[in-house]
Amino acid sequence: MFSNLNFYIFTILFFILIHKNGSVSWSRGPQENERIPLDFQTLRLSAEMASDDTHFREALDHILIPRVVGTANHTAVFNYITDKLQKLKWDVEVDTFMDRTPFGMKTFRNIIATPNTQAARYLDLACHYDSKMYDNFVFYAATDSAVPCAMLIQLAYSMDTALRNNQNEDIALRLIFFDGEEAFLSWSERDSLYGARHLAKKWAATASRDGTSMLRKIDLLVLLDLLGTPNPKFYNFFQNTLDEYSMIVNVQSQLVHRGLIGSNARYFTKKSTSDQIDDDHVPFLRRGVPVLHIIPVPFPRIWHTEHDTYDAIDFPTVDNLLKILTAFIVDYLVLALDK
Repeated sequence: MFSNLNFYIFTILFFILIHKNGSVSWSRGPQENERIPLDFQTLRLSAEMASDDTHFREALDHILIPRVVGTANHTAVFNYITDKLQKLKWDVEVDTFMDRTPFGMKTFRNIIATPNTQAARYLDLACHYDSKMYDNFVFYAATDSAVPCAMLIQLAYSMDTALRNNQNEDIALRLIFFDGEEAFLSWSERDSLYGARHLAKKWAATASRDGTSMLRKIDLLVLLDLLGTPNPKFYNFFQNTLDEYSMIVNVQSQLVHRGLIGSNARYFTKKSTSDQIDDDHVPFLRRGVPVLHIIPVPFPRIWHTEHDTYDAIDFPTVDNLLKILTAFIVDYLVLALDK
């Protein structure tokens, strides 16, 4: 990811153009009108679902290794993620392609997984699974983004039963593991976001069963990055998803108020920021996809250093984030939980 003034200017002009001409519109799923505030029982059950981090820790053991595109470790992580999700009997799609890098042609593979292939729209939770290449130190990339990858796998396992019990044709959860987020040399339009650029372009050009593009099946894209260090601060980046961001803030407040997470776990602020960060959401954002970018501001001090390791992970913070995200997913998808 990369903070970029030019990207900020582009984004402002882009949304001005949308507002003025109405040339890009994004219809949202019908579940938006069906949502009601989560009651205590639902909050408690969602927190209980997220309380067992067995799969998170197991996933971390397999993913928290140097995993530069084209290496054996990278292939091992790809195999682990796909195998783990296939064991759940989720539909796992692999988007394989080749692209030119500063080191020649490389093969990339995005992973897309869902328990429900029949849904009209998707709540997409995403992260990247590759790591950056450094010559002068070994980069484990715990927060960037082994922890988010392990969190998605934990969410898949802890929520699988609830998701299957609430399957409908309107909307479902889908996970995306992007490949090739990191630049091989220096961050640029061409040397970064390889997987996200390819998938956004592919889905924009691919028709779905109902005749709309695959891209328009995304109800909301939630991108996780740089997670795992203590006391992160998150802000709203985009005005058009302020309501969805506010849902997370409200869920967090309810969990704190009910004593289901610690009183200090107020990571999602009620504030917006003008900072714009170049990350895997950008190719989708530029095509009008509604986005929530869950990334701490400022970045963790260990970002892109040899200190981004297992020792940097604060497990109570991860536990709180998993509970917040679980309750948000329950709220967003209007899931009924068994008592």
